[in-house]
Amino acid sequence: MSNILLDTNAFLAMIDVGKPLPKKAYSMIEARNCLLSIATPWEMCIKHSLGKLRLTASIEEIMQNHDDILTVLPIEIKHIQQLSALPHHHRDPFDRIIIAQAIAENLPVVSSDEAFDAYDVERVWE
Repeated sequence: MSNILLDTNAFLAMIDVGKPLPKKAYSMIEARNCLLSIATPWEMCIKHSLGKLRLTASIEEIMQNHDDILTVLPIEIKHIQQLSALPHHHRDPFDRIIIAQAIAENLPVVSSDEAFDAYDVERVWE
């Protein structure tokens, strides 16, 4: 079974905090090993503390509740090297590291963010 990387918006949809996942994205998540960048809980924490994201549980509880279906992808030096080579089509630092990780690991990404299409990464969202 191959891996797939979830963008923050896809993870939020998966845990019923964001917009619903489209059928194709949901099918891809069910059929593959899901990876979640460590940048995602980091981003969620920041947005929650700024009042931009409402959560019904703590980040720690959310991650623990989904650790049976997700593997956290740490940020490694090769991801930082890939990040430094990315053109600035996308300005969001969390999305940029997720894009860099996807490229460095050769992973498709589940994301509703069309800005990902400017990069050499397969984006799934339909």
